Amino acid sequence: QVLLVESGGGLVQPGGSLRLSCVASGSNFNIFRMGWYRQAPGNQRELVAHITSGGITNYADSVKGRFTVSRDNAKRTAYLQMNSLKPEDTAVYYCNGRLFGKDYWGQGTQVTVSS
Repeated sequence: QVLLVESGGGLVQPGGSLRLSCVASGSNFNIFRMGWYRQAPGNQRELVAHITSGGITNYADSVKGRFTVSRDNAKRTAYLQMNSLKPEDTAVYYCNGRLFGKDYWGQGTQVTVSS
C-alpha cells in the first residue's frame, strides 16, 4: 500500500511562488517515478512534470523555465517549486507515483493564482 499526501497549495498573486510537497508512505520510494499533474475546472488532468528514480526530469512546455521538480529519497518526498505563477496555473495539483506500470495518486492540493 502506497499513500501519497500533498501539501503546500494555496492562494498566491500572479508572479508569486509556491512549493508543493508530496510525502510517500511505504517502501521503494527511491525507485518510483514521481510526477505532478494538474486539473483545472472543465479540463482534463495534465502532466506538469515528472522525475525518474535516476533524477531525469520532464516538463510540460507551459511550465518550462518556471517550475522545478525534485525529490529527496531519504525523506520519501517529492517537490514542485513553482515560480512566476500565472492565473492559468490555477488548478488542483496531484502527486503521482508510478512503479512497474501502476499509478498511485494523492488527494490533490488547490493552487489558485489571482490578484
